Amino acid sequence: MNIDRAVLAIAGLFILASLGLSQVHSPLWLIFTAFVGVVMFQSAFTRFCPMALILRAVGLKPGHAFN
Repeated sequence: MNIDRAVLAIAGLFILASLGLSQVHSPLWLIFTAFVGVVMFQSAFTRFCPMALILRAVGLKPGHAFN
């Protein structure tokens, strides 16, 4: 797995988890959902993704989007 696929998988997991938590715990979890969406949106234009930096430090190979 490369960084690009891992970023998409982790973002999807965060969104689904926060949506689930908003239903069973507190609607304030939707703020986290919005945060993930904003970071994904800005990374489409700036090519800066904090999760990609973390995954690169862990040792995943870069893909085409975040190198």
